[in-house]
Amino acid sequence: MLRQWSVQSGQAPEGPEPEPAAEELWESEMERLCASRAPVRTLPYAMADKRFIRQLREPEGVKTSCWQSWQRKQQMAGRRLGEAARRLARGFGLWEGSLYEIGGLFGTGIQSYFTFLRFLLLLNLLTVLVTASFVLLPLAWLHPRDPGPSMNLTLQCPSSHQPQTGVPKFHNQLWNVLTGRAFSNTYLFYGAYRVGPESSSAYSIRLAYLLSPLACLLLCLCGTLRRMVKGLPQKPLLDRDYRVPVSAKVFSSWDFCIQVQEAATIKKHAISNEFKVELEESHRFQLVQQQSPAQRACHLLSYLRVNVLIGLLVVGAISAIFWATKYSQDNKEESLFVLLQYLPPGVIALVNFLGPLLFVFLVQLENYPPNTEVNLILIWCVVLKLASLGMFSFSLGQTVLCIGRNKTSCEPYGYNACDYQCWENSVGQELYKLSTFNFLLTVAFAFLVSLPRRLLVERFSGRFWTWLDREEFLVPKNVLDIVAGQTVTWMGLFYCPLLPLLNSIFIFLTFYIKKYTLLRNSRASQRLFRASSSTFFFQLVLLLGLLLAVVPLGFVVTSIHSSWDCGLFTNYSAPSQVVPELVALRLPPPGQRALHYLSSHAFSFPLLVTLSLALTVCVSQSRANARAIRGLRKQLLWQVQEKWHLVEDLSRLLPELDPGEYPCPESSHSRASHRRPFCPGFPCPGSPGPRSLGPGPSLADPGLRSPGPGSRSSEARSQVPPPQRHGAATP
Repeated sequence: MLRQWSVQSGQAPEGPEPEPAAEELWESEMERLCASRAPVRTLPYAMADKRFIRQLREPEGVKTSCWQSWQRKQQMAGRRLGEAARRLARGFGLWEGSLYEIGGLFGTGIQSYFTFLRFLLLLNLLTVLVTASFVLLPLAWLHPRDPGPSMNLTLQCPSSHQPQTGVPKFHNQLWNVLTGRAFSNTYLFYGAYRVGPESSSAYSIRLAYLLSPLACLLLCLCGTLRRMVKGLPQKPLLDRDYRVPVSAKVFSSWDFCIQVQEAATIKKHAISNEFKVELEESHRFQLVQQQSPAQRACHLLSYLRVNVLIGLLVVGAISAIFWATKYSQDNKEESLFVLLQYLPPGVIALVNFLGPLLFVFLVQLENYPPNTEVNLILIWCVVLKLASLGMFSFSLGQTVLCIGRNKTSCEPYGYNACDYQCWENSVGQELYKLSTFNFLLTVAFAFLVSLPRRLLVERFSGRFWTWLDREEFLVPKNVLDIVAGQTVTWMGLFYCPLLPLLNSIFIFLTFYIKKYTLLRNSRASQRLFRASSSTFFFQLVLLLGLLLAVVPLGFVVTSIHSSWDCGLFTNYSAPSQVVPELVALRLPPPGQRALHYLSSHAFSFPLLVTLSLALTVCVSQSRANARAIRGLRKQLLWQVQEKWHLVEDLSRLLPELDPGEYPCPESSHSRASHRRPFCPGFPCPGSPGPRSLGPGPSLADPGLRSPGPGSRSSEARSQVPPPQRHGAATP
């Protein structure tokens, strides 16, 4: 075959003939590759070798037809066009250039925060698209009729609790915009959505309005879980023995295609940050390994003491938020009503600002390691952030919906109808104010705190200004702020359907504000971390915020009476009651019976059994995959050790041989001297299928997997001629 290929290609073999054993191994390798049906482009070989394999796979004496050649060229052109389209799409992606610059200058950890902002922006835009497609556009297209008479209720309220007229005492248009009163009669809030009876239209706006928030939350959950799985930390998946060595990063990190000085500078910073992360992780691992059992016990006791103190601070902060919200809602008729509008958001912001500072003070008193200090503060900041939002929603429910309170005005209507005729709008305005206040705080800290601090540090010199320095850009703190804003948005999907649109604008502006703060006013954090670990943490906190938003929303939809004079569900005891009504109106009797069976206990038992079986199969498969991965890891280590054994044997044998004894091909045109990366007699990484090794020793032989080169017997060495070993010993 080799001679025939040389004759067909017009190349005469020159130089000495190779050894018979090496020739036989080469022939067996070629036969295996020709018989394999794996695509040529997936083989781990050079382009010249791939062309040669493609020629060998063609039948002898049969030329490729014009149609096959044209089809192959069209497939190649299509692949190249697709790759160019993907590169063009990446070039026109949102904030691609800014993300590349931030990642190169400050590391992938800080870059992951800005990537997280882009992810949240896409989630909000997707939510707006779903709401507009299924609620707003049908509502504008159908032109619904008058909703008809509402429930004939007569409110019997004390003189001190008259219904709100909706006219604010503070006649300022800007203040009305900040509090949301300027948009009370728009589609931003629940009260502006009105339709007629369900039998008057073929499309149910009520059902679409009820299911749109649930569908948006489900899409956000799927996106968050998918991104969480992609951002799993590398440490549980790869042990320290399987990580890429630092030497490989030193010699292979640079991109020699870079020609622009700015790109070269960014690449240098990126490589430097990668080395810093690697060295810092190694240092932390050594510190953990050097701790004695007594030191670990002392650290555990100090952890318990500090956690108890921080827990008491969190309880106090949550109590302050509860009483601030209650006082703000109970004193709406006072003269200080204008100041009380933003009392709950102000208290929440103050708690979230002072809480981490107190946490840092308590943790630093114990002289913890930097990594432990950051993790402990971070955990309690997450608890404080989410607990404050949970207490805010609970206090609103207690005041507006009389949850846990015995109030006369709540008994006949299910909510505080005397103070809140349209309680959905009132709750929506509170969430609107909280979202707006969070964005205003971001702007205020960027231009009223960080910018003056940077100017003062650059202007003055001294020990105090050196100690003050620029503000440190803390990624966890910024992530918690943006997650809190997104949680508020999810909580308001039912009361403010267009709140995600407002939050999208806030996130878009926040990206440029934070970028300016990072590049001009701040210094990067001294603690660097990988993007994989930070991405996993971001998605975990976001998932907790999503669960925090789903619980009160599900309770309101299924258990709370709707307002009697505004919105879509005026005549329903709860918004979820529209589902059985539509089932009775639109579905035929067989469909109703099937739906009734699916919601009964008779269906839940076989469903539970099926899910248990599926879970058992998944767990068994995952364990089998884990065992296979461990076996492949051991096999990889054995192969690497065997390569080093062969190299050591070759280094001992080469000085014993005369330079003329082993072949040295003189011509690059001969088939025998063809420079090939195929590894006859050696398992190449990624090579499909088992190899036929022919005569001679095999690497699969357990006798060759010895811990040292000295264990290799002289008989095994004599079976393999030196040229063959020379070709197989290249690591």
